[in-house]
Amino acid sequence: MSSTQTATVLYDTPGPRARTRYAAFGVLGGLGIAGLLWWIYSALDRTGQFDPALWDVFQYTAVQQRIVDGMLATLRAFGLAALFSLALGALLAAGRLSDHRWLSAPTTAVVEFFRAMPLLIMIFALYQAVFAAQPFWGLVIGLTLYNGSVQAEIIRTGILALPRGQGEAAYALGMRKSQVMLLILVPQAVRSMLPAMIGQLVVTLKDTSLGYIITYPELLYAGKLIASNSPGYPYIPMILVITPIYIGMCLALTALAKWLEARGRRGANRRTPDAA
Repeated sequence: MSSTQTATVLYDTPGPRARTRYAAFGVLGGLGIAGLLWWIYSALDRTGQFDPALWDVFQYTAVQQRIVDGMLATLRAFGLAALFSLALGALLAAGRLSDHRWLSAPTTAVVEFFRAMPLLIMIFALYQAVFAAQPFWGLVIGLTLYNGSVQAEIIRTGILALPRGQGEAAYALGMRKSQVMLLILVPQAVRSMLPAMIGQLVVTLKDTSLGYIITYPELLYAGKLIASNSPGYPYIPMILVITPIYIGMCLALTALAKWLEARGRRGANRRTPDAA
């Protein structure tokens, strides 16, 4: 069956009126977005945010270097937090799926506690109580605990969504549960839940901006220092500069995830024998 025939089976092909209606909705939506952008531009222009004097600060090499340093500090915190949260998530997911109540019950409590704890409060508490001299680790550990708990639920859901026959077949071959989990179930769950896991990693990247509250010199904090020490206090121009940097980093991470997902899918297809 061709792709066109399959699409026709799954849903009704829009008729001429429906296509016209969808096109009209698209045009109206585009006009609405354009109007919103124009309103934002006009509001900023009325308050003088595009005054060249406010943007002169970005011509200085020291300012440009501080922005680059802030971006690198953001990526450094994100890299460790992402690595630790994925490892913690895998461990917590395995604990929650354990047949032993003495392990699954406290693991569940840990996951639910850190998922419910506001991340900003967690980071600030870690900074004040333990890492006052090392805000980097306060940020990284706070991100790890919160996002690791969320990743645990993503991985656990992916494992539970797998067909039961795969685990039962592995048990029938004499494999222990730890072997079944690590060699059979977790790899498949990670592949199937990769979009959700990457989505949470994007959240982790954006949440590095919370390091601002504990004076970790990430991108937002670097921008605040530049604006507060520049003539005219160009906070809005600074936001307009660093926001595209955050968006660019998130888009790059998403593109990398799509590439890895496509590569993994091609590899799985090559390993799957052709049907007779």
